[in-house]
Amino acid sequence: MSSYIKLFIFVLVLVSISIAVLIIDSSIENVNAEMPDISDSIAEGDKNYNESVELLNNRSFIDARTKADDAEHNYNRSLNKMEYIRNKFDKDLNNVHKEYIDTLINELTLKIKAVGQLKQSIENLESNNNYTGSNYGFEANNVMSDAIKYQNKSYSIVKNNPKLFK
Repeated sequence: MSSYIKLFIFVLVLVSISIAVLIIDSSIENVNAEMPDISDSIAEGDKNYNESVELLNNRSFIDARTKADDAEHNYNRSLNKMEYIRNKFDKDLNNVHKEYIDTLINELTLKIKAVGQLKQSIENLESNNNYTGSNYGFEANNVMSDAIKYQNKSYSIVKNNPKLFK
């Protein structure tokens, strides 16, 4: 083989490796770029959820339902984005990023379930089915407590890996 062909192959391999590195780096950059919006939606969902509970406790059923719907919308929005990220970039992510994404997905899944229980509580309490409504309310609280455990786990993952999260 001539030295020109060897040089050409060497350059081709180098370019291929460079492109692969750029694709992987841009994948992580895409994930990092989406995270503030996802975090904001989760925080807004938490705020909506808490307002819904407070309104329910004040027996403002219509407003409580509206806030519960808002919470569900925000959680679903974040969940859809997290599932998209997991599906699209899974091969490019390291195990810590994968664990973080799975933890957030579990958190959001539980928060959506808690909203469903809260909505059932609202519906039953509005219809004066107080026993059933209270049971749904307790279940919503229990599910949300489980979701908070995942939330704390995701905070720990970020805290313990500051170089991986921007």
